[in-house]
Amino acid sequence: MDNLFLYVVSTLELLVAEDYMIVYFHGATPKNRMPSLGWLKRCYQMIDRRLRKNLKKLLLVHPTLWLRTVVFLTKPFISSKFYAKLQYIHTISDLSKHIPMEYVHIPEQIVKVDKVLAAKKQTRK
Repeated sequence: MDNLFLYVVSTLELLVAEDYMIVYFHGATPKNRMPSLGWLKRCYQMIDRRLRKNLKKLLLVHPTLWLRTVVFLTKPFISSKFYAKLQYIHTISDLSKHIPMEYVHIPEQIVKVDKVLAAKKQTRK
């Protein structure tokens, strides 16, 4: 996971000259693959100030209770400006209200999870 994070950050450093958004799909992540709080803190500290400043939104798709708890617990350690950029998105349909979907490739596993979550959301209404 460290290598993936470093790859993403180095790629962003090359690509980001203006404002950007990151979409993180969480719903299909197995519990044994979820990062620890310490790892998330290290990652945040490694991100260059310019990248943090140009980030307009971090869209967290399919947030679980675990993810929402981690975000809440890290609030004292991150800037209020960064925290304000976080946005929970519950379904792919909701995501389409924030970004154009024609250029987004969503893995099949994420689509399956989304269908289950969307059905649960409908039954709650």
